[in-house]
Amino acid sequence: MSDVRPGRLKVYLGAAPGVGKTYRMLDEGRRRAARGADVVVGYVECHGRPHTEAMTAGLEAVPRARCVYRGGEFEEMDLGAVLDRRPEVAIVDEFAHSNVPGDGRNPKRWQDIEELLTAGIDVITALNIQHLESLNDVVEKITHVPQHEKVPDEQVRRAWQIELVDMPPEGLRRRMAHGNIYAPEKIDAALANYFRPGNLTALRQLALLWVADRVDEALQEYRSQHGIGGVWETRERVVVALTGGPEGDTLVRRAARIADRSAGGDLLAVHVARSDGLAGGVSAASLARQRRLVEDLGGSYHSVVGDDVATTLVEFARAENATQLVLGTSRRGRLSRFLTGPGTGETVTELSGDIDVHRVTHERAGRGTLLPSRRRTLSTARLIAGPVAGLVIPVLLTAVLAQVRGTLDLTSETLLFLLAVVGVACIGGVASALIASVTASLLLNYWFIPPIGAFTLNDPNALLALAVFAVVAATVAGVVDRSLRLSRRSARATAEAETMSSLAGTIVRGEATIPALLERTRETFGMESAELADEPPDTDGTTFVPAGPGACLVLRGRTLSASERRVLAAFAAHVGSAVERARLAEAAAEVEPVKAADRMRTALLRAVGHDLRTPLAAGWAAVTSLRSRDVRFSAEDREELLATADESMAKLNRLVENLLDLSRLEAGVLTLNLRPTSLEEVLPMALADTPGVVVADTEEIPPVLADPPLLERVIANLVGNAARHTPPGRKVLVTASALAGRVELRVIDRGPGLPRTGRDRLFEPFQRLGDTDNTTGLGLGLALARGLTEAMSGTIAPEDTPGGGLTMVVSLPFAGQSVGAEAIKQSLGGA
Repeated sequence: MSDVRPGRLKVYLGAAPGVGKTYRMLDEGRRRAARGADVVVGYVECHGRPHTEAMTAGLEAVPRARCVYRGGEFEEMDLGAVLDRRPEVAIVDEFAHSNVPGDGRNPKRWQDIEELLTAGIDVITALNIQHLESLNDVVEKITHVPQHEKVPDEQVRRAWQIELVDMPPEGLRRRMAHGNIYAPEKIDAALANYFRPGNLTALRQLALLWVADRVDEALQEYRSQHGIGGVWETRERVVVALTGGPEGDTLVRRAARIADRSAGGDLLAVHVARSDGLAGGVSAASLARQRRLVEDLGGSYHSVVGDDVATTLVEFARAENATQLVLGTSRRGRLSRFLTGPGTGETVTELSGDIDVHRVTHERAGRGTLLPSRRRTLSTARLIAGPVAGLVIPVLLTAVLAQVRGTLDLTSETLLFLLAVVGVACIGGVASALIASVTASLLLNYWFIPPIGAFTLNDPNALLALAVFAVVAATVAGVVDRSLRLSRRSARATAEAETMSSLAGTIVRGEATIPALLERTRETFGMESAELADEPPDTDGTTFVPAGPGACLVLRGRTLSASERRVLAAFAAHVGSAVERARLAEAAAEVEPVKAADRMRTALLRAVGHDLRTPLAAGWAAVTSLRSRDVRFSAEDREELLATADESMAKLNRLVENLLDLSRLEAGVLTLNLRPTSLEEVLPMALADTPGVVVADTEEIPPVLADPPLLERVIANLVGNAARHTPPGRKVLVTASALAGRVELRVIDRGPGLPRTGRDRLFEPFQRLGDTDNTTGLGLGLALARGLTEAMSGTIAPEDTPGGGLTMVVSLPFAGQSVGAEAIKQSLGGA
């Protein structure tokens, strides 16, 4: 099986039912079959639509598997038969469908499809966006209709092809009105609720945006595989560069407006954590505020590390396929720009190529940075400018002083040359300062120390003065250079701290999943990819660091510096921790069912050992007494002993039946016989063992769809529980009402009630919350009542009784309401 090529998945995605997904799916199957492909229908749900059913003609269909579950008969895809048939292409409808419990290999159909793909079978399937895990809650908020069937987004994103089946809301409503989607009796309700124009428009937009994101991922993957660095303007992406300065809010809002001009435009904010360029004047508080602003505006925030800010910004923009870059105009003054050359903005503009660059003015433009600029000690420009300045500046100073000869004495002229040497040291460091010192010494000796116009080497005072001048110049230059180096180290440490702070923020916000951390690592270091591997790769062009036992963080792209590798090691440690947490969570998840079963078994043994002993002992004593030949009992005594034995056996029988029913519920094998049932039919038998219960008038209550014996057990358990908590002199009240297609039965007691904090354990087996008498019952009554109610597509919930006490509310559908197999399956799945 390992040599078999995995099958390819194609998904037809729709915004709502009825857009034509199944029709398109079958149409493609027919076209493939006409071209000679071996196509079979594994499972297709036509919903009684004649045009869709006509499309199945000519296609081979694998017979469905029939299964019985809780009294109902269902049809499911026969996965084994499809695998045995081994077609080239299998058409399998309803990707998010839940299989009937207890039948088949997997609980979900997407898991069945995964097996088909592993076997090398191509699969065509269909799905509505309300079943996507990431959009499930959004769709429920829009339509107010909960969706029980869900499929992880990753299972859909891995598809070879995703084709959107689209239809305007007006056209879909016309199809509904013409009876092409639902049965006639459901059309009005559907048009007035789920299929409202606003709902359909919103669902359509969700589908379009989700598919657009998937297309964008495929495009990025294609560009990465083919090494495409140019910008493809398929989607407006605006990158705004943030420095942590006060102009950041202005830049973010301006960039957001630019992105909003194009529907579906993306806003990305990036901060380069580095010691030069845009990293000057960083304020952590300002960056945090600007990050929140970006996220409030629907954008994303990124922190990257780079040796050169301008190059890093452009590389990030190209990696994200950005179309526009937004920068603030420089905060440096004119003099600063004149002395230090072009800044980041000018350099980014030169490097941007086909990316549009916006230079946004702001109130801090030209006013300097709020914090001292943290520049590198020697950039390439300064490496060149330093030695040149060491030669040129002393010569220019000599020319100026020669014009005013006689105005200044030798001491003043020497100090001016010393100042020039210090200035050169600030530009080019120690080496440039030494060149300037030698040049200045020679010029001083030739032009300003008598005899002028000749080098004086025999005057000890002149030689001493020149030597002291050179030493002082070199010392001052060294101090300046050391200060700049320390500033660089401090700034680098600050940049690394900011990067780690950003990583910590990611973890605190709950983004510390392994994929999120890998993507954050890739973005931060400007790499092409970041992934986890079991062992270091042998290929060139990769950087790897250990990420815990048996794991290695592998990055592909540029070569990282030593300082960047130090920060990368911290990232790898967090990734390793995330891997370890995932392993522990998986292990804990495997252990939890065992622990739950162990707790259940322990509770069962304790309860059985205590609660079965009393009726068993009483019945045993009564039977033993009756069998005794040493004592002659009167007729009344014999009758009393027989009654005791009968009552004890009845209690034992009820306890055993409760245990068996609960085990059937948990195993999913309880047989249901749903039929129209009136409350007057079940209430007398349910209340027979609990005298003194007051029943309100139920004659006007319509019948419910229920299994009469099971409903009787539900009511009996609830009433018995209420009677145990009702104080002497008060009676249990049973009332019923009908509302919105359902009947609500209320069992009301006047006991002490139950705090809200304990209600989550109210329906657990073997619990007696608040019972003063712990000698009766296994604590199964409420657990069994809830299980039986949910098996009949009903609900049961506690409420506070006005004036004190607890009310249990049982809700069941009208008997006239159709509760089909799918509804029953959803109810069982929810239970």
